Amino acid sequence: MLENLDALLLARIQFAFTVSFHFFFPAFSIGLASYLAVLEGLWLKTGKPVYLDLFKYWLKIFAIAFAMGVVSGIVMSYQFGTNWAVFSDRAGPVIGPLMAYEVLTAFFLEAGFLGVMLFGMNKVGKKLHFAATLMVALGTFVSAFWILSVNSWMQTPTGYFIAENGQFMPGESWIDIIFNPSFPYRLVHTVMAAYLTTAFVVGAVGAWHLLKDRANPHARKMFSMAMWMAAIVTPLQIFAGDMHGLNTLEHQPAKVMAMEGHFQSHPEGAPLILFGIPDSEAKTVRYAIEIPKASSLILKHDLNAPLAGLDTIPEDEQPPVGMVFWSFRVMVGIGFAMLGIGLWSLWGRVRGRLYEMRWLHRAAVLMGPSGFAAVLAGWITTEVGRQPFVVYGLLRTADAASPLDAPAVAASLLAFILVYFTVFGIGVWYILKLMGKPPKPGELGAKRGDTGPIRTAGITPGPMQNPGGAETLPGDRANEKEPV
Repeated sequence: MLENLDALLLARIQFAFTVSFHFFFPAFSIGLASYLAVLEGLWLKTGKPVYLDLFKYWLKIFAIAFAMGVVSGIVMSYQFGTNWAVFSDRAGPVIGPLMAYEVLTAFFLEAGFLGVMLFGMNKVGKKLHFAATLMVALGTFVSAFWILSVNSWMQTPTGYFIAENGQFMPGESWIDIIFNPSFPYRLVHTVMAAYLTTAFVVGAVGAWHLLKDRANPHARKMFSMAMWMAAIVTPLQIFAGDMHGLNTLEHQPAKVMAMEGHFQSHPEGAPLILFGIPDSEAKTVRYAIEIPKASSLILKHDLNAPLAGLDTIPEDEQPPVGMVFWSFRVMVGIGFAMLGIGLWSLWGRVRGRLYEMRWLHRAAVLMGPSGFAAVLAGWITTEVGRQPFVVYGLLRTADAASPLDAPAVAASLLAFILVYFTVFGIGVWYILKLMGKPPKPGELGAKRGDTGPIRTAGITPGPMQNPGGAETLPGDRANEKEPV
């Protein structure tokens, strides 16, 4: 049975599966790291304990999400050598240094300060601990910077030349490679998506606890902060997405044609197809619900501007229209739903009823996972829309795979599915369990357990060396109150 499967398709499914799992955790941890920095900064500025309690509450969740993101990312990198060896050989001279920069800058920065952030609040000064939190937040952004630069170069390759052996080699300036034409748009769009993903998770948790106790000050604070983010950042994200789309039209027109469902060219203004069923064989969108000439207005700012269709693209260079068409609509639909929640919260805030609007709270709970769905749909639009190329216009996906037999790829795929759903399923369950507990005064935050490597053999730690709260303090200090 396995020998009848396509090794290339299995390799693509495997990478899509692992990167989809991985993408969830950075999308959450990037925003959550910045949220933690804001909370600690507000605590230092105002002295209000509610900010410190929320910081410690979300710090535990961040630690788990960050760890799962690191583990899932490490697994992904091995596939470049196993399933995509030709791609690694051809594009390695360009993307290899960029990925190394991510490790040397972002990962080392995060690793260097993460321990202080998680366990050092009672061991270093407040300002130094805040600096560590800022460095971790900065590290998550720098990591996104380098990874998105790599991905953007694969979408819009510049600054290279092709050597005699077929390898992509860096040209005169790395600036042209790093800051390729689509990178600034993709960076802004993706980072803001991470902030919105975190905001709606925080908002959902706050709303969940408000439904149980609308007087809970911690739930009120986190819900209010999340709704400010939804109201302010969502319109900016929609604008950034529009700018990103115009950039994509310039450099990857076939992707936009698939997103819009334009099988045919429209010389006198193209319609905006809201919904329909793309039929790639018949080259049409069946049962289309459309607005005449609106696509030309959005993409060209002119109702009568001509727009080319997929009939101008060779058939063997066209992306899968159905998947791109629908993933784009899922992303856009969720974006406007987020905008609706943000505007609804503004209306409630103006009326002084933000914490009493039960239907808003229920809607916010339902929208909790919406950011993850949106970033996944956006990733599918970006990556599937680039097909059939792995380096756009230069290296086909079919030519980038390793010469493996299908049974070998299928076996590793099945192993990934089993391990991922087991390990990461448990991690997600534990995160949801933590979120289900309401934040309370005197949150303890993250602490290292007794089973961890917290002491050198034969040496009993002194009072200031113990990293835990009152319940982990040795002997005569067990009943002392944890310092705030």
